[in-house]
Amino acid sequence: MDGSTMIEISVIDRIADIDAADWDACANPDAAPDGRPRDPFTTHRFLNALEESGSVGPGTGWEPKHLVARQDGRVIAVMPLYAKGHSQGEYIFDHNWAHAYERAGGRYYPKLQAAVPFTPATGRRFLCAAGAEQAGIAALTQGAVQLASENGLSSVHMTFCTEADYLAGGAMGLLQRRGQQYHWANPGYADFDAFLAALSSRKRKNIRKERARAQAFGGQIVQLTGDAIEPEHWDAFWTFYQDTGARKWGHPYLTRAMFAHLHDTMRDDMLLVLAMREGRPVAGALNFIGAETLYGRYWGCVEDHPCLHFELCYYQAMDFAIAQGLPRVEAGAQGEHKLARGYLPVPVYSLHWIADPGFRDAVDKYLVAEREAVDEEIEVLTGYGPFRKVMEEPE
Repeated sequence: MDGSTMIEISVIDRIADIDAADWDACANPDAAPDGRPRDPFTTHRFLNALEESGSVGPGTGWEPKHLVARQDGRVIAVMPLYAKGHSQGEYIFDHNWAHAYERAGGRYYPKLQAAVPFTPATGRRFLCAAGAEQAGIAALTQGAVQLASENGLSSVHMTFCTEADYLAGGAMGLLQRRGQQYHWANPGYADFDAFLAALSSRKRKNIRKERARAQAFGGQIVQLTGDAIEPEHWDAFWTFYQDTGARKWGHPYLTRAMFAHLHDTMRDDMLLVLAMREGRPVAGALNFIGAETLYGRYWGCVEDHPCLHFELCYYQAMDFAIAQGLPRVEAGAQGEHKLARGYLPVPVYSLHWIADPGFRDAVDKYLVAEREAVDEEIEVLTGYGPFRKVMEEPE
């Protein structure tokens, strides 16, 4: 693409103000042959569901300020961007940065956040149409920084970006941050027993015991996707989600209307795993299906049963990924307990621009030390993984 043609950047306050096809051509230019998006969370329909349901927007602390880059009238790049009045729902946290800056007399909020709200899943944040990557990344970076500067905002943050975004942003002078999550890799297992065969004997036995205990809860575990998901399933899951949200965050991030929107527009991209007892759901886990990754997102229950959380959130997700040939399961944020169940630590990336030069230099020095600590932690934790380290005969 000829980069000499002027690129125009605009800001839209509603994703509905851009045609869905134009947005998705940038958000998922490499969708699977069957049309399944590589990243379901950056699709127009997912982001629109957040806005239409009232999960983001006025009063939520997430005000949409999406960037759109056009060249010769054609949309070549977009960025899901929000003005944030707090640091909640991000999962790569900067609370300490905010406190330090405000103690020094600065005003940290509002800030700009390039992210998918409430979604700690790695994905592209520079969303560029095929062939427009170089020009699009430069335009989006310049647009985000200019928007922050013109409005006197403290900073811009691009969280859970891909490694490619991380490298491109770093080359343009953005501060680089690394964290870690636990993901499960599927090298092509024929079935769950093939995965177990790769583990040490003790870990293999522990997982078999956990699955047996979970599946003895007194009911049936079902996997539902597409039209098999009924509105009453969402009624049950909403109860689960409210309970979990109240305990984790004080109140749920998503509204009940969000699940109705997802049912209408994305049920083919979701896997709902339910534990049914005496004809009613007593626990559930919600996953989103990408072209190469199954993304675990929410869990909840109204009855406590031993190991049922592990079964519904982790082992059922692995079963589904194996059956569908998906190379990865991302099980969300936090959780060293995932390590013993085959989910190994991997780096996650973010990019940051800070307006104040002195504060930017201080954060930059901190990030150098943090990156080294994260790399060391990943190396150590990987060594504690459940996989066989010497040749051993499986059971």
